[in-house]
Amino acid sequence: MEFGAFMEFGSRAGRTEAQAFQEGFRMVDAAEEMGLDGVWLAELHFNPVRSVLSSPIVVATSIATRTKRLRVGMAVYVLPLSNPLRIAEEAATVDHISEGRFEFGIGRSGFARSYDVLGFPYNESQARFAESLEIILKSWKGEEFSYQGEFYSVDKATVSPTPYQQPHPPLRIAANSAETFTRLGKAGHPIFVGLRGMDIPELQQNIEEYRKCWQEAGHPGEGDVSLRIPVYVGETEQGAMDEPFESISGYFGRMGNLYREQAGKAGIAATELRDGMAERLAGLSYEEMLKTKIAFGTAKSLIDRFTQLKEELSLNSVVAELNAGGLIPEERVLRSLRILTDKVMPAFK
Repeated sequence: MEFGAFMEFGSRAGRTEAQAFQEGFRMVDAAEEMGLDGVWLAELHFNPVRSVLSSPIVVATSIATRTKRLRVGMAVYVLPLSNPLRIAEEAATVDHISEGRFEFGIGRSGFARSYDVLGFPYNESQARFAESLEIILKSWKGEEFSYQGEFYSVDKATVSPTPYQQPHPPLRIAANSAETFTRLGKAGHPIFVGLRGMDIPELQQNIEEYRKCWQEAGHPGEGDVSLRIPVYVGETEQGAMDEPFESISGYFGRMGNLYREQAGKAGIAATELRDGMAERLAGLSYEEMLKTKIAFGTAKSLIDRFTQLKEELSLNSVVAELNAGGLIPEERVLRSLRILTDKVMPAFK
């Protein structure tokens, strides 16, 4: 099972934007040195209190030049917010600079705020995403092509460069609803999944349907599932519970508020706000978080936790949020990463 780290290049109170970038790159350097498999970059706009990572493709380029082994992925590139031809050019360029260590994680985001500011109706996001992906895949063939859709048109374009990895960098698409699992299984795309909006039994059922659709469509293998989950590894069980408490509590409170703000917005699927999700996330007890949403503990207990999740969800990889909430001190985040790579990862290799 592969292990990666989800990165937001988070802002901290009292620190400058320059310091946020410096801390993020120290994390990247540590991940390279400690043997983590890869890092995955968020795309976050118009939220300076939370993050400086508004241009992850640029940051991915920097990571590609400062590392030799580490894979770098997008988690996720929000396709509807940019021109697909430009995305194709930039992603292929990073793929060359990294010499094939780039992974193209894509989605449309579950939150409408960026769309509102940039002037794109969120209720068009799904259709724009589909058109954008179609154009990107056509462009990566390196041949002249034209395209006419509802939102995008291309007139005799030939994109350069084409990707280093052929036919293109690995795709991985965020799956958040039952319909998405079915559709992506049929299409043969690897997926990102999470536990924020689904409990384990529901996610297990959706992953089973995804793998069933994958096989029925005749794709080789059984599909590919990556779980994004908050992770903290402590030196003792008590420390692993106490040290990240404030940060993870704020994280789920923030998630609840974000979901609550989406209610009533055009294009937000009912499944994304069903059953009082916002209230449930904001009101989770710490005990409920530990059982259903996160992976905190010592190396030994996390080996047990990941073994259980791997079996229940048939996982291929884990993307760890090592500072969910953004309040864990940097030295503790790096210590957690060290224990993860030294003592937990080897059990799954």
